[in-house]
Amino acid sequence: MAAEQEGPDASGPALAGDARRVAARVLERVWEESAFASAALDAELSRLTVLDGRDAGLATELVYGVLRTQAFLEEQIDKLAVSRRWAGDPAVRAHLLMGAYSLLFLDRVPAFAAVSEAVNAMRVVADDRVGAFANAVLRRLADEAAKGRPALIDAVVASAPGWLRGALRRAIGRAGASAFLSAGPVPPPLGLCLAPAEDREAWIARLGEAAKGATIEAGKASPHAILVRGAGELRRLPGFGETWIGQEEGAQVVALLLGAKPGERVLDACAGRGNKTWLLSRRVGATGDVEAADLHPNKLRVAATTGARATYAVDWSAGTGRVPEGYDRVLVDAPCSGVGTLRRRPEIGLKREAGDLERLSSLQVAIARSAASRAREGGRLVFAVCSVLREECEGVVERLSSDPGPGEPEVKLVPTPFDAEEALALGLPEGASSVRLLPHVHGTDGYFAAMFTVHH
Repeated sequence: MAAEQEGPDASGPALAGDARRVAARVLERVWEESAFASAALDAELSRLTVLDGRDAGLATELVYGVLRTQAFLEEQIDKLAVSRRWAGDPAVRAHLLMGAYSLLFLDRVPAFAAVSEAVNAMRVVADDRVGAFANAVLRRLADEAAKGRPALIDAVVASAPGWLRGALRRAIGRAGASAFLSAGPVPPPLGLCLAPAEDREAWIARLGEAAKGATIEAGKASPHAILVRGAGELRRLPGFGETWIGQEEGAQVVALLLGAKPGERVLDACAGRGNKTWLLSRRVGATGDVEAADLHPNKLRVAATTGARATYAVDWSAGTGRVPEGYDRVLVDAPCSGVGTLRRRPEIGLKREAGDLERLSSLQVAIARSAASRAREGGRLVFAVCSVLREECEGVVERLSSDPGPGEPEVKLVPTPFDAEEALALGLPEGASSVRLLPHVHGTDGYFAAMFTVHH
């Protein structure tokens, strides 16, 4: 088990070569193809069905562990290696970093076993010369680890890009930044969203009967959330697509903060595949109307099956397309850096740069102003991002609260306290018009949401 987080009992048979080969392929795809680790890992584990749960757990631990501590691990290796030629071969790099991670952070893995596994793997993907190099480096690292292992939390924080650490500290303070970066569990459990009025405890019991051995429990931030780990393919469980859908708990809270009420007309302006549309349509009921819009028509084809009365393909940054006016409430879950998903997407820090924040925040302002023009006079709009960085959060709120600039829609957005009951459950101060969800506080992915009243 890795120190400070949940993980597999990585002793004995769990040190299987297949698990390490799977992890290496995933790491190579992340580095070479910009793949998302979670999706690549799922694909590899599905393809290699001979892995048992213990080995699959080790592969998962290695992928997420290496990506979260990559910069720290590379620094330790650089201190012991005479050059960085090892980093030029993705397969060698993957096995060397996994060996280093095992030595430094996997308890109950004998040092000789961690070294042997890594060296043997590198002799397969490279040659004996590379294997000898790895053997020398890892044995020296094992000697260093024997004197005292570093703290995993410190390695994770140190491995975050400097621009990200700085942005997090500006947004939530130094202690908050460290807590955010090191928040667990990693990866987090899968979230299910129950339809309103369903009995959550009854469904937890039913799902537990259907998925023996799985961990199934109620979420804390959303009254509709069920958190699941170890249940296998969710689509095979009872109620999928009708009584519940797969949806991360924080994403549920964002939809609920819109405060949609029975009979209201609602626009999910950046609907994607329609998970929030599904929940919103069940909040407004048969007398209400939820419509979905998105830049990508292929996603809208999925959203059309989740409860949307109508769908619209639109580039909000360029105009409003054919989206009508008069909505009571508009949800803008805008494109963003995705920093809030670091627990499940540790590669995000490698994909983004400091310069992305200004570009993304300007896009977010443009999308929100354009979508706000579709709301009725006095209607409500919630702006949300799966980020916690000030540039994409309070910075955007400040820009949206100011008067429209040249060429922008003539719409005024006034920060307004949330009117959803679910906002009270988050412990927000009275009159709060914005909230930041944090994994180390709320147990969800990181989100920011702010409510406005729309005036034309």
